[in-house]
Amino acid sequence: MSYEVANLTLAEATRLEPVLHYAICIDADNRPGNHVGDWPEEGKVYPVRLVTSKLEGMELVHVLGFRAEAPYYNAFAPHRFAVVAEVFLN
Repeated sequence: MSYEVANLTLAEATRLEPVLHYAICIDADNRPGNHVGDWPEEGKVYPVRLVTSKLEGMELVHVLGFRAEAPYYNAFAPHRFAVVAEVFLN
């Protein structure tokens, strides 16, 4: 599976990128009918990675540690989250 859509753990993501983001879920409504897997809870903060989707042409929010199947894997539209912290790893 490519890095873009991989269901990464926190440890795997921090080995690949020098930055870790945390985001709060601000919209958990309207779960797509074909989404199979974890779904965020509104008001909860998650460690995430921000990945520009080649297919969608926009930045998607991947919740680290979530597991989901195709077509979404663990990617969510940016309107569902607000980034609240950015940690640079040394």
